[in-house]
Amino acid sequence: MKLPPHFQFSQSNLQDFVDCPRRFYYRYVLDLQYPAPQSAPLRDFELHMQQGDQFHRLAHQAVLGIEPDAIAATIDDDRVYGWWENFRARGLKDLPEPRYPEITLSVPLAGYRLVAKYDLIAVGERNVIVDWKTALRHPKRDTLAHRLQTIVYPYVLAQAGAHLYSKLRIPPDTISMQYWFTEFPDQPIVFDYSAAKMAEDGAYLERLAADILSRATDADFALTPDVNKCKFCTYRSLDQRGAKAGDFREQVNDEPEAAPTILGLSLDQIAEIEF
Repeated sequence: MKLPPHFQFSQSNLQDFVDCPRRFYYRYVLDLQYPAPQSAPLRDFELHMQQGDQFHRLAHQAVLGIEPDAIAATIDDDRVYGWWENFRARGLKDLPEPRYPEITLSVPLAGYRLVAKYDLIAVGERNVIVDWKTALRHPKRDTLAHRLQTIVYPYVLAQAGAHLYSKLRIPPDTISMQYWFTEFPDQPIVFDYSAAKMAEDGAYLERLAADILSRATDADFALTPDVNKCKFCTYRSLDQRGAKAGDFREQVNDEPEAAPTILGLSLDQIAEIEF
């Protein structure tokens, strides 16, 4: 399969492929934008996404050193204010310094680039990846363990983080991935990394990319057999998998299905470091 010019692998599009090869084909090969809501009720879902975007901006400002009271004064949403108070008390607790918010790293993968856009990387004797989640439900650890984000982010940092670490390469066993939840500030989920896990993840990502590139026609990109995954897919009615969207309050992932990737960003919006 020849992918579109300037295509880059990411945790988002790899997750799409793992969840449903047909979804990957629609979105990244055909570039098909289908006019169906991802989640319902639509107005509540859109509000939640706006609240999540606002919180991430506030967290970014806090890491940059803007006065917390000045940040708080800009908040006019009660839910976001509660998230901010949780973050202010516990969101940056025990993290090393220096801290790099909203940074993008990339490494080669199967002739393309694999990119990872981080909420925060904190480096030192420990090197901590932090991802802030605004989902209304707390996920199971096993669910997150199998998400491509948990695989891609530590792998890319281990391969491409030398610029942040001021050394040849960050030792994998000093890396951890921490999911911090605005609704559950005392229940972060942390995954430690290792050289063995890095090798395992690298082999898996190579196999995944090779699998995608080996599929030659639309028929090779089959629908997922798990119809439960269709509840939050914008293409569900196109494939006769239901017309009604699932309730966003049941989701444990707070990212929109078509989350913006590096393809939608200009170079002056991100700091990208390649390996």
